[in-house]
Amino acid sequence: MGKMFLEHPGGTRLYSCAKCSTVLTNKDNLVSTRFTGSTGRAFLFKKVVNLIMSEKQDRVMLTGRHIVRDVSCKKCKSRVGWMYEYATEEMQRYKEGKVILERALIVELNGMVEI
Repeated sequence: MGKMFLEHPGGTRLYSCAKCSTVLTNKDNLVSTRFTGSTGRAFLFKKVVNLIMSEKQDRVMLTGRHIVRDVSCKKCKSRVGWMYEYATEEMQRYKEGKVILERALIVELNGMVEI
């Protein structure tokens, strides 16, 4: 098998996989910190890289019925959250295409200041 290519989003505040430290996203992509996942607090991001996705699943959540995919770290395969594919309720459609990362499954790190 060939080498794995990992993307780096840049930025001064980064969110990485808690298990292997692979960078997943940055603070510029953070939409909301007011979500709850199976491990507790969770964050909604508009763009996340270095993920692999499961098949689509129909789930009933606190905010209604959604079609989602579990997302895992591309490097170590640890589950880190899920992605919203489709929301049945109009008020929840802003989540479509966005990713939830569970706080207990990621770490927040300092990035680099761009010059």
